Amino acid sequence: MTQTLAVDVNDDGLYTLSVPAEFEANGPFTVELHNHGEASHVYLNLDDRLSEVARIEATNHYLKENEQRRIDVATHDPSTWPDETLRGSLKVVVAHGQETRYVSVVLERAAETTTEVEVAPELSSPTVTEQSTEPTPLLRALPVVVAGSIAVLLAVGALFAAGGTQLLLGIGAVVAAAACGVAAYLLFE
Repeated sequence: MTQTLAVDVNDDGLYTLSVPAEFEANGPFTVELHNHGEASHVYLNLDDRLSEVARIEATNHYLKENEQRRIDVATHDPSTWPDETLRGSLKVVVAHGQETRYVSVVLERAAETTTEVEVAPELSSPTVTEQSTEPTPLLRALPVVVAGSIAVLLAVGALFAAGGTQLLLGIGAVVAAAACGVAAYLLFE
């Protein structure tokens, strides 16, 4: 939860400021400007010490009559802070310097919190799954590849063979091709 620093503008008359003397936060916080009267310019500035760990996107704010506005003060990762506790000042100015107030700001590193996650008992141990005895698609395709390779080798051999062996090799190629067809049919059945 983000802490909020309330600043009242024009509450006790034109160009007046009402701010707390001190403000504590343990990380990013919000400055909430409440304009109770005429339109006014409000200027916010962090001193050098606070600027080491915090920043304000816009420092000059124009508030219309009776307007409220929230300004976020972002902080760096607390682990990068030079100290556990930082003290500095937030300068609040109204009407281009007509009224100036300083708020003593104390930033403390938030205690690191850990979040416990409850695990259901059935998820705490690994589950054993049955392994399939069916061969992988690559293994199932192996007979088709082997038979097809033999058919191609026999056909190439038939081209280079001479004489009566051509017929024998041709018949072997046809048988091998038929075997490939049967193997493919069985494979994808």
